[in-house]
Amino acid sequence: MPTIQLIRPKRHGDRRGWFTETYNRNTFARLGIDTVFVQDNHSLSAPAFTLRGLHYQTPPRAQDKLVRCIRGRIYDVAVDVRNGSPTYGQWVGAEISAENGDQLFIPVGFAHGLLTLEPDCEVVYKCSDTYAPDHDGGIAWDSVGIDWPLPTGIKPELSPKDTRQPSIADFDSPFAYNGCPLEPLA
Repeated sequence: MPTIQLIRPKRHGDRRGWFTETYNRNTFARLGIDTVFVQDNHSLSAPAFTLRGLHYQTPPRAQDKLVRCIRGRIYDVAVDVRNGSPTYGQWVGAEISAENGDQLFIPVGFAHGLLTLEPDCEVVYKCSDTYAPDHDGGIAWDSVGIDWPLPTGIKPELSPKDTRQPSIADFDSPFAYNGCPLEPLA
């Protein structure tokens, strides 16, 4: 069973710049990730402190995601929303940037959100299923106790959809615990 993983692809650099392999099915299988990805998404968030999330897609159209930032910096978060999980409602987060090249793998059963830390951030992510509007859902970004790195007095930029999400206390999770608790990111 895959769990949330912070992945640090190797960069090979010289005076011209660098090269990195961001995805290789065999390499990921050695990490315990045997996901078949079927859709790539790409977002641009123009204002700094744009918050997207906390989103998920319900079974049978649930999605594993592999998230990376290709311009700017983001704080990427995953929240355990699996019924019966000893870590239900707990979260992990990491700063992911174009500079550090890190990626976050988020399996089914976790709500995903991100906060841009500077203007004009671009994020790309792979998904294990295509978008299915009838299975789209979310949780209020401020109902979980996430320590978002927002400057004092700054409110995040939200979509109208994200201003109407239910709190985690009102969330009836369709996800089952798979025996793999949430662990801190390495």
